Amino acid sequence: MKTLRNYLDKIKPNFMPGGKWAMFRSVFEGFETFLYVPATTSRSGVHIHDSIDTKRTMSVVILALMPALLFGMYNVGYQHYLAIGELSAVGFWTIFFFGFLAVLPKIIVSYVVGLGIEFVVAQWRGHEIQEGFLVSGILIPLIVPVDTPLWMIAVATAFAVIFAKEVFGGTGMNIFNVALVTRAFLFFAYPSKMSGDEVFVRTADTFGLGAGRVVDTFTGATPLGQVATHSGGDLVLHNIVGEPLSTLDYFLGLIPGSIGETSMLAILLGAVVLLWTGIASWRVMLSVFVGGLAMGALASLFPSTVYPGSMLSPIDQICLGGFAFAAVFMATDPVTGARTRTGQYIYGFLIGVIAILIRVYNTGYPEGAMLAVLLMNVFAPLIDYFVVEGNIKRRLKRARKA
Repeated sequence: MKTLRNYLDKIKPNFMPGGKWAMFRSVFEGFETFLYVPATTSRSGVHIHDSIDTKRTMSVVILALMPALLFGMYNVGYQHYLAIGELSAVGFWTIFFFGFLAVLPKIIVSYVVGLGIEFVVAQWRGHEIQEGFLVSGILIPLIVPVDTPLWMIAVATAFAVIFAKEVFGGTGMNIFNVALVTRAFLFFAYPSKMSGDEVFVRTADTFGLGAGRVVDTFTGATPLGQVATHSGGDLVLHNIVGEPLSTLDYFLGLIPGSIGETSMLAILLGAVVLLWTGIASWRVMLSVFVGGLAMGALASLFPSTVYPGSMLSPIDQICLGGFAFAAVFMATDPVTGARTRTGQYIYGFLIGVIAILIRVYNTGYPEGAMLAVLLMNVFAPLIDYFVVEGNIKRRLKRARKA
């Protein structure tokens, strides 16, 4: 590392004002601060001194995402070998390596496109490169099906970074969660690649790790997809080979779904990291789950075959789909969420309620977490406004009495 540090110090003058590559100063500083913590400190105009900065915050969030990412890679391979009937013939590392090779290109495309745009915009504006996309770049692959084409991910990522982030001023100025805008763009622009029975399980062995067979006689529908198409009788959900699933299966996550959203256990491990380090708001996280459980309980009081989602228990509701992932990693985004303490309770609770409300009573859309978070991103400033105004009025009232 000392050799690398010496090399950077040697070439750094070339990127400073007056150097022959001064026009690429922001690019150089972006790489340097990514590799090393800058030694510069604020000298004036600072009200709070703290060791935390954007890079440290993003690094902790990425660390918290690792359980969901690694499990997602394993689950991609698990679903593949289960579908082709060779699960018992392969070992852990073969399963994991298949998923690793399937997921890695999506991560690369997400980062290359997103960071590429941010580098260009920072260079054009003469600003420092922000680290905000470090998290968005890994969130995007985790919230899409494994068979989403890479070019679609590239187009959607470019759209989200430009129109949901940079036009608002960049990191810290966006009003919508960038990763969710990417998924929303994919869902509405290419719906056949974001839902259905074929996109959540990769049956073709494109890496030469198995027999290479392609299986057509199986259903790769997610549990929520099965709920949406349920047409009467008792609701029994199955895995891709027809075996019944239990709440424990939903919790562990060995089921079809978007890459990083299937395992509530892995997501909760990430939640522990975020809460222990103080990066995420426990108020938002808790209130999302409370809102989801409350709405799920209310819906289950009136089960109906017309709305088969109402036949799920409240626990199953929060274990399935992207609910838990949204509660832990999306709703807690400090930029796009509510910032007052009371507002965070309201914001999170409404996300939980709306997510389950959409899931249960909109039969054309089996998931609801994405739309719930994006909708509440819009109303977060309004919630904070009324909370602040309420506090001002209460203080004025107390002052008059005094």
